[in-house]
Amino acid sequence: MKRILSAAVAALTLLTAAACGDDGGKSEDRTLTVLAAASLTETFTALGKTFERAHPGVKVRFSFGGSSALAQQIVQGAPADVFAAASPATMKTVTDDGDASGAPQVFARNRLVIAVPKGAAKVHALKDLAAKGNKVVLCAEQVPCGAAAKTALAAAGLTVRPVSREQDVKAVLTKVRLGEADAGLVYRTDVGAAAGQVTGIDFPEAAQAINAYPIAALAKAPQLALARQFVAFVLSPAGQDALTRAGFEKP
Repeated sequence: MKRILSAAVAALTLLTAAACGDDGGKSEDRTLTVLAAASLTETFTALGKTFERAHPGVKVRFSFGGSSALAQQIVQGAPADVFAAASPATMKTVTDDGDASGAPQVFARNRLVIAVPKGAAKVHALKDLAAKGNKVVLCAEQVPCGAAAKTALAAAGLTVRPVSREQDVKAVLTKVRLGEADAGLVYRTDVGAAAGQVTGIDFPEAAQAINAYPIAALAKAPQLALARQFVAFVLSPAGQDALTRAGFEKP
């Protein structure tokens, strides 16, 4: 981790120097607001801290949640600088409204796994999600993880009746972790971030529902120069290395 942070700081120093023409090199007393998919919580929080160290006086403030809800906030005028979504469809809501500054760029990909409670699994394969008596939790279908789950289950020819549908992937993971559900479909990275509190089970149909993650600076960003620098950092080798180590797949 120390090597990752050192490399990240070095990369950010170069990015900042290259961007000084945009903001005169001044970064005092500013807040960069990033709206990002819930599945990015741990990785982006760490990247945000690295970004702050390379930009003295800058505070990175994150709002994590379901991508569809975040996109609606942007369209409705919520002040923000960067949007990182868990699917192109949710980013399209923003671009169609003219709220992105430039074309979004895919910075990572992610795939689903079955999350089950640690040491007390009633589910061992995807087909078990459709078994009578098993309590399954899924994301709402308008959320990227819910749309991916729908695609994967259809590919397997399964009909699953969840006991609840949640507004983001972290809510699904929490219900599984607390034993309120026997299983849930979440991203591989979320199981990794759960630090051994749940078990992840891979399944082949997940390959047919891989989500691409686009990122963009926002057209009405209060801190547009910083927003572009943050996007560049996420796309840089240091940012990509952090994402890969968290379990995200390369763009």
